[in-house]
Amino acid sequence: MEPVVHIVDDDQSFRTAVGRLLSASGFRVALYESGDQFLAQLPATEPGCLLLDLQLPGLSGRELQDRLLEKAPLLPIVYLTGQGDIRASVSAMKAGAEDFLEKPASGNILLEAIQRALVKYEKRRVEHDRIRALQVLVAGLTPREAEVFGLIVRGHLNKQIAYALGTSERTVKAHRHSIMEKLGVRSLAEAVSIAEKSGLLDPDARPLQRS
Repeated sequence: MEPVVHIVDDDQSFRTAVGRLLSASGFRVALYESGDQFLAQLPATEPGCLLLDLQLPGLSGRELQDRLLEKAPLLPIVYLTGQGDIRASVSAMKAGAEDFLEKPASGNILLEAIQRALVKYEKRRVEHDRIRALQVLVAGLTPREAEVFGLIVRGHLNKQIAYALGTSERTVKAHRHSIMEKLGVRSLAEAVSIAEKSGLLDPDARPLQRS
C-alpha cells in the first residue's frame, strides 16, 4: 500500500499548493482544513505521515499531536508553520515530532523531510509488528506459566518461585521448560528481552541477584 501524506492546514491556498507539489513528486496526498477533520477521518493502518500546521482552528497542532500519541502512534509528524518559535519547536520535537519547518520551506527541504518521516514510519511499523508478535507469544502461556514467567524474568530462583506459588521446584522447572519452548528462547536474557519488549517488565528494572 502506497503511503499517504496527510496535510492539515487551515490556509486553503497553501494547502492546495503543497498538495499539488507533493502529488507532482509522486506522493499520494489527503487534505484537511483542521485537526478535528483529520481525527474524524483518521486512517486506521494506512502508512504515511502528517504535514501539520501549528496554529489551527479548534485543536492546535500540538493538541492534535498529543491526541495522536494514543490514536495513531506510528504516524510521524512534520510541522510546517508560519507561527514557529524556539519554544514551540522544542516542545513539538520532545513530544516526538519528526521535523519542524517554517513557512515558506523550499520544495527540496520539504520533500527531504517527508522522505525521512516515511522512513521513520516504516521503522516504527516493523518494531510495532515485532512487539505485537511477542505479545501474542506471551498470551499463549497458560495462567500458571504466565505467573512463573513473571517471576523468572525478575530474577527469582526456581526454589523461590516454588515457595511463592506453593508448588514444588520440580513443577516450576517443568513450567520453565514449557515457557522457554513456547517463547522460542534458550536463555534467561532472551526471556527478559521478550518481557521488556512486550511491556511486561520495566527495561530499567534489574533482576534480583542470584545467591
